[in-house]
Amino acid sequence: MDIRERLAKNLRLLRQEKGWSQEAFADEAGLHRTYISDIERGARNPTISVVDKLATALGVTPGRLLD
Repeated sequence: MDIRERLAKNLRLLRQEKGWSQEAFADEAGLHRTYISDIERGARNPTISVVDKLATALGVTPGRLLD
């Protein structure tokens, strides 16, 4: 599994654990819903700054998203 697939899987799992829709998650992270969708499908290669925003919104470390 490549790093984008791991990120996508971890994001989806953590988002769903919080009971958030992609739209609610995007609002929390300050990103657009379609961008979240693209990341969760592995269609985007987000910058480290975006990974940090995602992790902050989820209350985890950026490393947790890539494990």
